[in-house]
Amino acid sequence: MPYPQAPWTLQGYAIQTLHLVNIDRVRPLIPLELGIISVWPGKTLASVYLSNYGSGSVLEYSELIIAPAVVNYQRKIGGWVSHIYVNNADSVAGGREIWGLPKELAKFTWQQGNHVTVYQENRKLCSLNYNQQSLAWRQWLSGSAFSAKGADLLIFPAEFESVLGLISSNLEVPAESPFSEIGLGQPWLTVRCEQMSLRIDAPKVVEQMRV
Repeated sequence: MPYPQAPWTLQGYAIQTLHLVNIDRVRPLIPLELGIISVWPGKTLASVYLSNYGSGSVLEYSELIIAPAVVNYQRKIGGWVSHIYVNNADSVAGGREIWGLPKELAKFTWQQGNHVTVYQENRKLCSLNYNQQSLAWRQWLSGSAFSAKGADLLIFPAEFESVLGLISSNLEVPAESPFSEIGLGQPWLTVRCEQMSLRIDAPKVVEQMRV
């Protein structure tokens, strides 16, 4: 199946919510080689990232990323992706074969710039109501994420530039959703990203994992 080689450059918009979750609850979702960073006693920071990549992107698709914790490995800090969904089969193939990400196909319904619902077949994965930006500023950021391909623990960098705004939102994760066990609850912070440009580089192997 054809897909572009890394790096991938993507342009569009996104909404990211941040949540405090119990470390004990998300530990089973994360390789033992990775430490979980505590941001509050017994709590780590989880995120839900919903995006729509359009014109100017190497592939055009929508994406849902669930990162249940901020993790570290030998002084490297990043996110761990436990669940990831897209609506483009080429993105599934590239995500799995380049980055080792567990991408699956899903359907995204974006409505009037303030609501998105994600389904997989007849099962709702989540829905998010969110507001328009008011005060916003342009920001450049970089970061890393971890993934696994076979027995290899991988890390890959990403660079991001966007007009950011803090907004309010309401997240619904039904009990039948595969990531309901994380216990996300309502966001304590939501960021809306407009005029976004994102670059995701190829991964590097950091360790052979225990199997």
